[in-house]
Amino acid sequence: MKRINLKIDLLKLKSVTQWSKGKTGPVECIVIPIDANNIYRGKSGLYLDMTAFELREPKDNQTHLIKQSLPKEVFDTLTEEEKKAIPILGNANVVEVQETTRPAPLNEIDDLPY
Repeated sequence: MKRINLKIDLLKLKSVTQWSKGKTGPVECIVIPIDANNIYRGKSGLYLDMTAFELREPKDNQTHLIKQSLPKEVFDTLTEEEKKAIPILGNANVVEVQETTRPAPLNEIDDLPY
């Protein structure tokens, strides 16, 4: 079985950090504009489409880089410079996870003693 670990830097999106008043005092927040970041409004939430690109040479145990996947109509309007400037939002690595197997029973018994 494979597991994919992801790390996303939300500050690579168009955003701002600010302090807001919370119940127990100041709280640091990140404000991410929905439309300016091409965040998709779905029936059950807000979604940021991303794509992971496999690295030719993994570096520091990272096997993929992650970029935002823009809608075709938006992507087609970008110049080549703008396409290259789409920021890397994070990275990922694929980890092989071994499934645990149950150990063989120590003694075969017909009935449980309790």
